[in-house]
Amino acid sequence: MEERRIIPPEYILSAYRKGYFPMAESSEAGSPIYLYTAQQRGIIPIDGFHLSKRSKRYIRKYGFKTTINQNFEAVIDGCANRASTWISPEIRDSFTYLHEMGMAHSVEIWKDEELVGGLYGVAIGAAFFAESMFQTIPEAHKAALFFCHKHLVETGFKLWDVQFLTAHLTQFGCIEIPAAEYKRLLKKALKEQANFDGIHQSNSPSL
Repeated sequence: MEERRIIPPEYILSAYRKGYFPMAESSEAGSPIYLYTAQQRGIIPIDGFHLSKRSKRYIRKYGFKTTINQNFEAVIDGCANRASTWISPEIRDSFTYLHEMGMAHSVEIWKDEELVGGLYGVAIGAAFFAESMFQTIPEAHKAALFFCHKHLVETGFKLWDVQFLTAHLTQFGCIEIPAAEYKRLLKKALKEQANFDGIHQSNSPSL
């Protein structure tokens, strides 16, 4: 069995608590891993998420099924399966280990028993730090975001960190806030407790 290449979990969790997140320089094994932050941080307000009527119709038509933490490794592999990625073997192994610890979580989107999309991230206190998402068919990543939001609301999360504002994420309500405001929200969320692993069964997003 190939030996795991793991960043100490306490190092990763400490970084998140301080407002940093790890990324490898490239997808190559042994690629340097650095901690990043941002002067302007991207978040999706828990009470500010939205999805277009068109996307809701599409998701309803496709009849996606969703699960929580049922295939974390397949989700992170799906996120890494692109031309350019910061998910190196060390990042993959480290986050898989965090998942086994109950700290990293995945949302899976299924169509006809096939995994077609999903996202993963780290949960500490009442803060969820989203890392990456993927899809293999249209709208699957939107279903993942929609169900993730629904799940965060149901399980009591207060902060949904997406690292950076992008043009794509603005359609879901993503905003950019100054680092000082982010740290204030982070500190507050870390003092509370939410349970991302609170739902295990398969669900169909209620639209």
